[in-house]
Amino acid sequence: MGCCDTPGLMPVSSAIDILLDNTSPLTQTEIVSLVDAQNRITSEDIRSPINVPPFANSAMDGYALRCADLNNNMTLRLAGKSFAGIPFEGEWPAGSCIRIMTGAEVPVGADAVIMQEQTTVNGDDITFTHTAELQQNIRPIGNDVEAGDVVIPKGTLLTPREVPMLATLGIGTVTVMRRPKVAFFSTGDELRQVGEALGKGEIYDSNRYTIRAMLEKMHCEAIDLGVVPDCPEQLRNAFLKAASEADVIVTSGGVSVGEADYTKDILDQEGEVGFWKIAIKPGKPFAFGKVKGALFCGLPGNPVSVLVTLHVLVQPLLAKLAGHTQWQPTITLSAKAETRFRKSPGRADYQRAVYRINEQGELVVATTGNQGSGAFSSLSIANCFAVLEQDRGHIDVGENVTIEPFGTVLN
Repeated sequence: MGCCDTPGLMPVSSAIDILLDNTSPLTQTEIVSLVDAQNRITSEDIRSPINVPPFANSAMDGYALRCADLNNNMTLRLAGKSFAGIPFEGEWPAGSCIRIMTGAEVPVGADAVIMQEQTTVNGDDITFTHTAELQQNIRPIGNDVEAGDVVIPKGTLLTPREVPMLATLGIGTVTVMRRPKVAFFSTGDELRQVGEALGKGEIYDSNRYTIRAMLEKMHCEAIDLGVVPDCPEQLRNAFLKAASEADVIVTSGGVSVGEADYTKDILDQEGEVGFWKIAIKPGKPFAFGKVKGALFCGLPGNPVSVLVTLHVLVQPLLAKLAGHTQWQPTITLSAKAETRFRKSPGRADYQRAVYRINEQGELVVATTGNQGSGAFSSLSIANCFAVLEQDRGHIDVGENVTIEPFGTVLN
């Protein structure tokens, strides 16, 4: 990993490529119960131990029969019943049918089920108003899943879509990847904890709340190391402690021009620097490197910059580290600008915005106002980023804009 000394700022796509090239998936695994498997990532292909369904069953409430019996008479005698969990047992005479309910086992020999709406009933005599096709309304063994099928690939995040599938298969434990451990801290003499009184020139540290909330949404184990003053020795100790406890170190503040010397010196002595500045707004002073084997992501100090860089740059790194092979970036859509978006060429700009469907059925987007990197209020009312390309300038009303609707991490 070499330091990027190319003139100008590194494009976002190039930065993400470097982040991913220097990240290897974790190898440690854990066995968890199915009730604890939500939001864990599978470490191996999961194969079905059984057929689903395990027996041929009816897709309708109706009557199971032999199609050949209808060739002679459209009225058949009722010979018995088959309910879910209580299958028909006993002799089944020719020229008769079996009352059957949805999900119930189809009697041996039946080759069709006719729905009850296509019959008239007179005591035990059932008259069918329609003929049947072979295997009509019968779900065969293994119709959904066959024993041995890969039902969930390795590297899949288990969600409410996958967990019920495992329960259907009778799987009670799952082997999953260990969660990435991420140690994080804020830097700065001006920072105070929430609840403390503010002195002159002091501000509350909101960044650790942002980082923790997003790390938990990204299914990481978050290790909060608090606020570290602008003191070289304390900062070094914080980096070494973080490197000893975590796979990734995330900091906020201390990487901007004029205040980066401490961090850069520590990285030069205890690790290495990958790159320092990105063509992204907000969030240009983003640093990447390694400290004693732990990956390091240095976020800017401004609150919105922290959220944007964590979302755009750090999230793909953490997904790869976690072994999440099915992870995809946030979807992008094209929307028509309802308001003017101010921008200067040179950096990809992630502006806070609100999208909606207008009366004409068009997808439109409007700015939320103040786009300063410290203006969190305009983010709290947004539901998407308007992603303005690096070389693009101002966007006028009516022009097309790429938007990224907020996904699960930001909702």
